[in-house]
Amino acid sequence: MNLPSGGVDKVSGTIRTRPQDFRVDEALGFAPAGAGEHLLVRLEKTGANTAWVAQQLARCYGVGRRDVAFAGRKDRHAVTRQWYSVWLPGRQAPPAVQLAIEGVEVLETVRHDRKLRRGALAYNQFEITVRELHDPEQLLEQRLQAISNDGFPNYFGSQRFGHDGHNLQLARRLFAGSAKLRRNQRSMALSAARAAIFNAVLDRRIADDSWNSALAGDALILDGSGSFFSCETPDQEIAGRLQAGDIHVSGPLWGRGELPVCGAVAALERETAEQFSDLAAGLEHNRLRQERRALRILPSDMAWEITDELLLRFRLPSGVYATSLLAAAMTVHDAASAQRHS
Repeated sequence: MNLPSGGVDKVSGTIRTRPQDFRVDEALGFAPAGAGEHLLVRLEKTGANTAWVAQQLARCYGVGRRDVAFAGRKDRHAVTRQWYSVWLPGRQAPPAVQLAIEGVEVLETVRHDRKLRRGALAYNQFEITVRELHDPEQLLEQRLQAISNDGFPNYFGSQRFGHDGHNLQLARRLFAGSAKLRRNQRSMALSAARAAIFNAVLDRRIADDSWNSALAGDALILDGSGSFFSCETPDQEIAGRLQAGDIHVSGPLWGRGELPVCGAVAALERETAEQFSDLAAGLEHNRLRQERRALRILPSDMAWEITDELLLRFRLPSGVYATSLLAAAMTVHDAASAQRHS
């Protein structure tokens, strides 16, 4: 993964030495209705993955696993405050104290009229402690300030690809016709295939220093929105809006249909997709449509304290990886990942 210059390799630290070092708090993108067939459950989980907790909620409420939904997957090696929905039509929910799930505390419940959908979040709030901090030239402060002001590359994190790239392997098996996957496995495989192509495009835009500046033919995406527009000739107004964070350069989430970019940008994206021709063809065969994702993200409410450790707080939109922000600031050692592979 290529990163902007600025001393990244001279700064390092370790994350997730313990779950309490990585805290995430989901904020819903809507106000609960207060009535309806679905029970929204906000809980805090420690050392438990999202899918396992969903299974436990189904058991406790006496419903099928498909009747439990969540807005986003969160890592097991963290303390996360997360929302789930449970379909309980015409049924009284048992008291939260009766939900005996190891590592899980129910914080609140409220009724709603719809199932919780993936990505139905306003943002994720992070509080991360980085230990074993190595910053001999005191570059970290400058790097964090640059990220706060100018943003960071919006890479899909390694979590998207699964342990040892398992989800990408599943995608290749699916596309080759050698694997039949369950619905959730298929979704993760397709997402991993898209992420691989997107990350490769972002690598190339960083290499030519255009990941946060518009080129002729770019598709520019509105901040906080999936809406985008084509830009044949960037001008001072476009440059100003990019600097203000109102718009961002975008990259492809591969699928069927024409690319909304032209010229050299289209050539770059097509050349990159050709390097992953099996993935690109598989995504098109599975009827995904061309979509766009911002190449850059500006974190909100970013604050930090540097001692012999780093305490970092910030907000990110749903679908953006905190580990990608950290990777733009330093070389990150993941204690939880290292433990899995030991």
